[in-house]
Amino acid sequence: MAVHTKHPASAPPAAPVREKTGHLMLRGWCVFVLFMALSGVAWINAIGELATAIITIGGGLLSLGLWFAVRPPVQWRRLPWLTIAYVAWAALSLIWSQWREATALTLLLLVITTLQGLFIGSVLSWRELVRAVAAALKWVMALSLVFELWVSIFIGGPILPGFVIPTEPADDPIVYWSRDNLFDGGRIQGIMGNANLLGPVALLAIIVFSIRFAAGAPRRATLGVWIGLSAYLFYRASSATAYVAAIAVAIALVTVLLMRRARRPGERTRYYLAFAAVGLGGAVAFWLLRDTIFTALGRSSDLTGRERIWQAVLERAVEHPLIGWGFSTPWIVGDPAFDGWITDHGQTVMQAHNMWVDVFLQLGLIGVFLMGMVYLAFIWRSWFFAVDRPRWDLRADRPYSPLTLLPVLVGALLIVQGLAESGPLLLWGWLFVVMLAFKIKQSPHIGEGAAEMRIAIERGELTTRAS
Repeated sequence: MAVHTKHPASAPPAAPVREKTGHLMLRGWCVFVLFMALSGVAWINAIGELATAIITIGGGLLSLGLWFAVRPPVQWRRLPWLTIAYVAWAALSLIWSQWREATALTLLLLVITTLQGLFIGSVLSWRELVRAVAAALKWVMALSLVFELWVSIFIGGPILPGFVIPTEPADDPIVYWSRDNLFDGGRIQGIMGNANLLGPVALLAIIVFSIRFAAGAPRRATLGVWIGLSAYLFYRASSATAYVAAIAVAIALVTVLLMRRARRPGERTRYYLAFAAVGLGGAVAFWLLRDTIFTALGRSSDLTGRERIWQAVLERAVEHPLIGWGFSTPWIVGDPAFDGWITDHGQTVMQAHNMWVDVFLQLGLIGVFLMGMVYLAFIWRSWFFAVDRPRWDLRADRPYSPLTLLPVLVGALLIVQGLAESGPLLLWGWLFVVMLAFKIKQSPHIGEGAAEMRIAIERGELTTRAS
């Protein structure tokens, strides 16, 4: 009969480490919050404004309750104070707002989005955060393709929001949720109902899936399929803004990888000067050749009417240049101040189609300064988070992690998108700025620090594992 020795040569067998059910549910909730932000107006198109508002407010309250229940370690001195200052200035604009109801309503959305970004950044480790973003993007990409397939196969024509099948053609196809373009080669809009919203999200999906692929995540073949699907939706969305953003992301990626190869003092300086010259020259060439470029992309040289919108917004903005007219992101088209003010294809527009012009209108030069500081701090920290080798002791040869590329690539995407859209001011654009900026300040090294180790313990392990 075998007897277990009192001096074993190895540890006795034990069950594999499993994540705690509570933490699995917490991560699942974070995926749902990210999905809501990434899918954007799809919720309004599907279930209406009232139901979407109830879910959004309820989700914010639930996250707040979970935050108090979980009590993750937070270094309160390292909060994203510039972001909080911008939100505070937007709240203060209630005093002088020319559209107070719109300000109050959209301010609630801003506060909830900010809260959700801080919440996700505090309860998930870096690896879990990227994994949760990838999971949410899979839902958005898959549902966008399935939705377009459903419309083409079972409806056989365009469809309006609320799953309403039109009885006669609309005056302008801009009102359609889906135009049934999947099989005719036209631009597809996905669950957002807007190709200009689908394009940047598809680009974000390519970035996130590629980072996880490079990080050695499991099921890499499946990740390759998701990258292919995202690239297909990116191409079919045919968003000129997203195309330009993709170029900016590629330049940022190449620059970071070259910076990581620098070995001698001063070597990075030469790279900085070279890429600054290339970037400045490229920007000048792009502006001078914009007619040719946008014609090749099937767009007008005035960015499909955006210059007309910018001019109208700036004419009103200069009337209150310092403090603005009052916060409202997006514009509430039912408000008399916005209803019929600027129209495009017969529809009242909901944004200035430039984040800086939009902020200038709403919060004046003070708001533009605060937003500029928010992005300057975010890009600054994201850049060195990506290019500096992880080091917190005497060891200087630790390998770089592909996960550190996410913030700087997202920053490049949002900066370019913000030149032609106001998307970075709300929903997933604002949430990602808050979430990633907060996460970098709280956990400047992946897998190290009190926050990261606490989350590892909550997962049922003592040390963090690979992605």
